[in-house]
Amino acid sequence: MPPDPGDRRPPCADDIAALAARMLAELPSPFAELVAEIPVRVQDWPDDATLAEMGLEDPLELTGLYRGVPVGQREGMAAPPPEPEMIFLYRLPILFEWCQRGCRLEEVVADVLSHEIGHHFGMDETAARRLESGSGET
Repeated sequence: MPPDPGDRRPPCADDIAALAARMLAELPSPFAELVAEIPVRVQDWPDDATLAEMGLEDPLELTGLYRGVPVGQREGMAAPPPEPEMIFLYRLPILFEWCQRGCRLEEVVADVLSHEIGHHFGMDETAARRLESGSGET
């Protein structure tokens, strides 16, 4: 459920997690089956190691992150993936973008989530940005 507009508190991690869960549940088949097992974790900020790995200094630049081996790269792997799949949504950068864009929070969460799902399907950053923007062209 979206936050009450009369409530002046910013949406909490549980609010964003609930939006993401609803959006994942609404994905059409076969996409829903391919992302059903990926946990979504909401944190306030990306950690310093993640920012360094991504080459970022400003944590507001990272609203989400896909960790794992993309679907198309799994075939022929001799060993299990080195880390479990996970999508991270970073609450405070998401809220900052929400304020900047002046749109519904659902739109920002949907954009970030679709971008990270794009990475799960093996899209590079450019293609994931196009997916996020809704152009659908890859």
